[in-house]
Amino acid sequence: MTEPKAILTIPGQPPIELRVLKGTLGQNVVDIGPLGQHDHFSFDPGFTATASCESKITYIDGDQGILLHRGYPIEELAEKSDYLETCYLLLNGELPNAQQKAEFENIITTHTMVNRSVEQFLSGFRYDSH
Repeated sequence: MTEPKAILTIPGQPPIELRVLKGTLGQNVVDIGPLGQHDHFSFDPGFTATASCESKITYIDGDQGILLHRGYPIEELAEKSDYLETCYLLLNGELPNAQQKAEFENIITTHTMVNRSVEQFLSGFRYDSH
């Protein structure tokens, strides 16, 4: 199957072919990267119609109030999962089972000591710094 293309026509210029990429969940996107090769750039005030990256971790649709992490709605994670389960999800792509959770918690709790030099560095900041 051929990759879909969008053709941009600018008067006095040859047509510019742009790849059309399938969005994971949302709308398809047009790869405007090649515009720079033709001495043109896009203008999108407020970044309202621009995808800044491809992510397999997070999907956001602010207009619809959707925030997904690895396919799970953030509301569901907040209600049913704790912080370390969510960390495991982000790192591994799925929520842990009971054994995976116990192993992950053990790894995290046994490796949380702050290096002394980092501690000294941070002590140079006021206690109420932000």
